[in-house]
Amino acid sequence: MSSSGNDVSDWWTTDIIDMAPGEIRLRGYPIEDLIGQITFPQMIWLMTRGALPTPDQSRLLECALVAAVDHGPQAPSIAAARMAVTCGLGLNGAMASAVNMLDDIHGGAGEQAVALFTWIDDAVQAGQSLQDVVPAMIDRWQAEQGKFIPGFGHRFHKPEDPRAPRLLQMVDDAAANGTVSGRFAAIARAMQHTLNTRKGKPVPMNIDGATAVIYAELGFAGPLARGLFCLSRSVGIMSHAWEQMNQGGRNKGPTPPEYRWTYGGLNPIGHPKRALE
Repeated sequence: MSSSGNDVSDWWTTDIIDMAPGEIRLRGYPIEDLIGQITFPQMIWLMTRGALPTPDQSRLLECALVAAVDHGPQAPSIAAARMAVTCGLGLNGAMASAVNMLDDIHGGAGEQAVALFTWIDDAVQAGQSLQDVVPAMIDRWQAEQGKFIPGFGHRFHKPEDPRAPRLLQMVDDAAANGTVSGRFAAIARAMQHTLNTRKGKPVPMNIDGATAVIYAELGFAGPLARGLFCLSRSVGIMSHAWEQMNQGGRNKGPTPPEYRWTYGGLNPIGHPKRALE
């Protein structure tokens, strides 16, 4: 065991928060100076990035957060929150159950899209043309990660996800005033063109792709893109859980009780009873 006198205080080391009796400082700012002076998106930026954003950066982040709050009770995470409430869980338990479902398939595409956009951007910054890089990187992604291209395609919104054009317009506006470069918006649009051409019909950019453009433009790392999506979607999760609490209901499953699942095992009807071994 070390003989250092700071064994206990150095167990956790953080640059995020410092406290003393009667004092709380977040990233060096006294909490009383932040309260009433900065917005929640600015606080998110400060806590995750270590400095305050510009007003235009904060506004663009807020747009992404607002756009992804909800997508209805057919979404598995929202359904899980509502079912959890009917089983007796409180808001915190329902929210935890739902957020834990936001993984690679349902909730992780934003992080994956940032990764793919970054592959493309790195190659372009190294001197390759965007028109050549995009098809090659799509092929690489499908060879290494599977056929689904993160950030594109939607089972419900066809031919266009209404959230994507609005978010891209916000990025264009931010690029025009110098807040972001616009590089990742160009990458996403080039991908959209390539996928549409290959498919022969529109492959809509979805909320994961559009918000990934914003997060990449603002310099957020891929894993933070997933964290920010979870933070945003938690608003919808909480809202649905609270609504279900007020609606009532007990032990609601994924389908009404008069509907049954499909059984694909052995059917003993009309057959001799199977011997138990």
